[in-house]
Amino acid sequence: MPRPVTLFTGQWADLPIEEMARLTAEFGYDGIELACWGDHFEVGRALAEPDYCQQKRDLLSRHGLECLAISAHLAGQAVLDLIDERHQAILPPEVWGDGDPKGVNERAAEELKNTARAAREFGVDVVNGFTGSSIWHLLYSFPPVPPKMLDAGYDLLAQRFNPILDVFGECGVKFALEVHPTEIAFDIHTAQRTLEALDHRPEFGFNFDPSHLIWQGVDPVQFIRAFPDRIYHVHVKDAIVKLDGRSGILASHLNFGDHRRGWDFRSPGRGGVNFEEIIRALNDIDYQGPLSIEWEDSGMDRQFGAREACEFTKKLDFSPSGRAFDAAFEKE
Repeated sequence: MPRPVTLFTGQWADLPIEEMARLTAEFGYDGIELACWGDHFEVGRALAEPDYCQQKRDLLSRHGLECLAISAHLAGQAVLDLIDERHQAILPPEVWGDGDPKGVNERAAEELKNTARAAREFGVDVVNGFTGSSIWHLLYSFPPVPPKMLDAGYDLLAQRFNPILDVFGECGVKFALEVHPTEIAFDIHTAQRTLEALDHRPEFGFNFDPSHLIWQGVDPVQFIRAFPDRIYHVHVKDAIVKLDGRSGILASHLNFGDHRRGWDFRSPGRGGVNFEEIIRALNDIDYQGPLSIEWEDSGMDRQFGAREACEFTKKLDFSPSGRAFDAAFEKE
C-alpha cells in the first residue's frame, strides 16, 4: 500500500493554517506535517486549551488531511547551540526571553518537553526536530581540536537530552533528529556517535532527509542501511552539487539561491538525489511512515513546486514485491 505523501509546513509558516490546509489539499497531498511555529501548531495552546487539538484535527479533516508528525526544529536548535543574536529570529519570545544564553538553552529544552506532551494530546507519535550543536564550529581542526573538546560536546548532548527523552518516553512519542549540518549529527559517523552518547535510547531516532547528505558526499542510501531501526520519519527533499571551478562545497558565505554557490536545494526530482534507490532501501527496512515533502527551491515558484513534488513522489513510491520474480521456476 502506498505510503502517505505529506507536506511539511515549515517553509510556509507565513500563511495562516486555514489557508495552508486548503492549499495542501488542493496540491493533492494526503496529509500535512505541522511546524510548531506560526499558527500551524502552537505547543502552549495545545497544552492550555482543552479543545485546541480537536479543533486542529477538525480543520485538517475538513480538507481530507491527516497529520502523522509535528516538527520542532527551531526550539530544538537552541538546546545545544552556543546562543547568539541569530537565534532571536527563529525563537518565540517566551523561549528567547532576555537572550541570556544559559536561560535560552534551558527554556528551549523545556519547550521540547512540552512539545512531546502536546504531541501526545494531538495524537501523533513522532516529533521531528533539531538538537543544535555546541561543537559544530570545531568542524575544521585548526587550531587543532583536542579529542576532549569533541567528547564534551557529546557529553553535553547526553546531559541535556536525556531529561528531554525521559518526557518523550513517558508520552509514548519519539524524537526524530533531522541529520543536518549545524546539528550534533550531520553524517553517518556523527549519527552513530550520537546514538552511542544517548545509550541507543529507543525514544531517539532520525528524520531521514537525503538533501543534507548528498552535497556532503554521503550516500543517502547508506544512511538508511546503517540505521534501519532508527528511521522514524522521512523527508523528500533534493539538492544539487554544481561545482564549477570557482565555487566551493562550503558555499563561500553565499546564501541559498545565489547562482555562485557550489550546491543548493532543488525541488524533488530536479536535483542529484537518487530517489529510486531510496524507495527500494525504505522498502528493505519496512518503513511504513509518511513521505513528507520539505519543499525548498529558491529558483521556483513554491506553489508550482509543491504540486509537482506531490505528483513526483506519488508516482515514485511503490510497494515491495511479495515474491521473487522467478518463483514460477521453483520446484516443490
